[in-house]
Amino acid sequence: MTKINDSWYTSTADDWGTPQKLFDELNEEFGFTVDVCANEHNFKVENYFDKEKNGLTQVWDGVVWCNPPYGRDIKLWMAKALEAWSGGGGATVVCLVPARTDTAWWHDYAAKASEIRFIRGRLKFVKPGSNGDAAPFPSAIVIFRKQ
Repeated sequence: MTKINDSWYTSTADDWGTPQKLFDELNEEFGFTVDVCANEHNFKVENYFDKEKNGLTQVWDGVVWCNPPYGRDIKLWMAKALEAWSGGGGATVVCLVPARTDTAWWHDYAAKASEIRFIRGRLKFVKPGSNGDAAPFPSAIVIFRKQ
């Protein structure tokens, strides 16, 4: 029997990096200009916001990549994504999130996106020192795109 990594369910595990192949495919399609939820180990775009720069307090413009922390504050990141797209800024925001369609944040923010792509299977997120175990939840790409 495989033991589930308890850190998946805690707010301390909020820096799991995006699988490179998935990011490369999306970057080829969108051409990201900023990564708003990153650190020095997992940034995907040279222009990135880390905890110190706090992406929630920054202006999101251009083409934004967002793999937010999956804890309780995910709703703040999704609210910011919706605002950056619809609040006059007109940014294109692409988010990698758990497909938690039963949650309030999903209905309040993700469901308002211009496109949602459900990912088949379970992603293997990246973290220094991890062995790339598959996530115990499904994922989705939520896209707030300029029309």
